[in-house]
Amino acid sequence: MDQCELPQPKSAAQKIGAAASRFLPFLSWWPRVGGRTLKADLWAGLTGAVIVLPQGVAFAAIAGLPPQYGLYAAMVPVVIAALFGSSLHLVSGPTTAISLVILANVSHFAEPGSAEYIRLALTLTFLAGLFQLGLGLARLGAMVNFVSHSVVTGFTAGAAILIATSQLGGFFGLALPRAGSFVAAWGHLASHLPQLNPYVTGLGALTMLTVLVIRRVNPRLPALLLAMLAASVVNVFIDGAAHGVVLMGALPEGLPPLSLPVPGFDELRQLVPGALAIAMLGLAEAVSIARAVAARSQQMIDNSQEFIGQGLANVVGSFFSAYASSGSFTRTGLNFESGAKTPLAAVFSALLLAAIVLLVAPLTAYLPLAAMSGVILLVAVNLVDGSGIRHILRTDRSEAGVLGVTFLATLFVQMEFAIFCGVILSLLMYLKRTSHPGFVVLAPDPDILRRPLVNVERKSVPECPQLKILRLDGSIFFGAVTHISEELHRIMRASPEQCHILIVGSGINFIDASGCHMLFNEALNLKLSGRDMFFCSLKSEVLEVLERGMCLKRLGGQHIFENEGQAIAQMVSRLDPERCACCSARVFRECERMPGGEHHLPLRGVTV
Repeated sequence: MDQCELPQPKSAAQKIGAAASRFLPFLSWWPRVGGRTLKADLWAGLTGAVIVLPQGVAFAAIAGLPPQYGLYAAMVPVVIAALFGSSLHLVSGPTTAISLVILANVSHFAEPGSAEYIRLALTLTFLAGLFQLGLGLARLGAMVNFVSHSVVTGFTAGAAILIATSQLGGFFGLALPRAGSFVAAWGHLASHLPQLNPYVTGLGALTMLTVLVIRRVNPRLPALLLAMLAASVVNVFIDGAAHGVVLMGALPEGLPPLSLPVPGFDELRQLVPGALAIAMLGLAEAVSIARAVAARSQQMIDNSQEFIGQGLANVVGSFFSAYASSGSFTRTGLNFESGAKTPLAAVFSALLLAAIVLLVAPLTAYLPLAAMSGVILLVAVNLVDGSGIRHILRTDRSEAGVLGVTFLATLFVQMEFAIFCGVILSLLMYLKRTSHPGFVVLAPDPDILRRPLVNVERKSVPECPQLKILRLDGSIFFGAVTHISEELHRIMRASPEQCHILIVGSGINFIDASGCHMLFNEALNLKLSGRDMFFCSLKSEVLEVLERGMCLKRLGGQHIFENEGQAIAQMVSRLDPERCACCSARVFRECERMPGGEHHLPLRGVTV
């Protein structure tokens, strides 16, 4: 085949296949399904189903929903997200952070656990799914990058404290008020701690201790499930009901019932802010988890396709009594470690969970609520990323500020506002950095024969008394022109003898109309004051904008140079020869040819 032969255009069948794979992504991995992958996926799915059983019940309690709704969220949404996402290993379902946001939003409008509360929670899920689906279809996957790691870390740490606070009453056998801040809850607990029920607290502590021991002995075992079973057996043995131990009650048998989560106008106005917060938080969780696992499995992740998968999961799931779901750190990691090969592992986990629920639903009647509280407390503790927090605090003060503000807003303000607050603060930090580009003063390094330009703050080298060389690190746009102009004036006031200014533009990525206008005005003002401005090493994109804005023509071609060497060679000849004759700096190689140069420049390699 001729090396110059152009690739043949795709046939109609190939185009149809590519389009089908985009809208039906499971078609891309389905051909790799075989006997070996089915066996691996089935085992991984069984492990995931066992793990999500106690987690789903716990997450539903956090969300203020009856326990079976946590299991419903681990059925239909898991299947949809697996089939329409881009990750081979991501497992969706209920999560702690989203469960807490559900409670924070819907509890303002209905009593947790009531029929109205359930309806509003499913409606909120439907709206969040619509937001996610819309962002995915618009191919706006990059939006999740604005929810920084610091925002998620701070929000999760704050959510962990709120989750733990919500379970203190159940763990100690005390009736704590639902309303009020977490500070009031801890104060109420401290004043009523002598009245705790030792049987209830003992069962909760036993559950936590059992989980820790099992995880230490064999991390692959379903520690949460085994610990809850142990607490149930102990409760029967000590006749906990006679000592005030409250039981969860039997889960209703059957598959998820159908629902109709269509919002009215008033509900739409009330729930949209929370739905947007859940959508952004869910997408940030799902994409970050998918990327983390993909880095280990050498897979490429399509953010927008993950948006579509998560959006469809929540929209469709809301019609099957599933509240908002997202990617799960625990179940995704376990799915990968269990040897899952394709998203069928997630599908199997949902199907096997439905089968398990039908078989063991009556047995939950013997589960003490104290055991559930102990499990949730452990989940809350594991949510706090201590190493991540220390890394952020040690690395970047700005990101540490974002983390702190998000954390405090989560504790003291509505949770959906905490997410928005963190995102907005991250954007403000970004705008501050981009709108404050810095000038770096450069000068030739006399210790190197080629005399490259170096930062005079990092290495003390002499500057030319007549020529100021500056490198601008940042783009010139409407938000930065004032700062750039002020910095330029400050530098020029500090160097009144340097009449020529050379701006190295290698760090300028783009320029807009405001930037063109500012550069021309600054060059004109310098000209009127007897000084001159030159540019070199500008990128082609910047040059194109300067040309379209007539800035090149107004500046004059003799003021724009291709590179630093060409600029210096041309500008040295424009320097005042009388000042050059008595100059002792002689920083440029071209200075050797200037009058008096032979008296100031020693021969390289010869000691003078």
